[in-house]
Amino acid sequence: MADLEQMKCTACRGDEPALSDEQIASLLIQVPEWEVVVQDRIKRLERTFTFEDFKTALAFTNQVGALAEAADHHPTIVTEWGRVKVTWWTHKIGGLHTNDFIMAARTDAAYASGEH
Repeated sequence: MADLEQMKCTACRGDEPALSDEQIASLLIQVPEWEVVVQDRIKRLERTFTFEDFKTALAFTNQVGALAEAADHHPTIVTEWGRVKVTWWTHKIGGLHTNDFIMAARTDAAYASGEH
């Protein structure tokens, strides 16, 4: 399996199927701190990151925002004092796509870099 962080997001057409439970399970191995949540009957990837203060959490939010803009794939981001919750899913297909796992891996790498 290719390293998710190094993969390129592909344009997602609305007629593509969402990933199956088996496909999701195989991709979750590479982003083990993320969990699949169901909201409004849509599967999403979600993870909460912790920080020492609001300033650092906000800087990370901006870093994730820049990654999202570069890939033209945008998450829900909730920023609070000392934590940021990031949720990825693909709106066009109403579920999870490989792009969501790629972006989760990139989000993990941004967090691990400590450059926020």
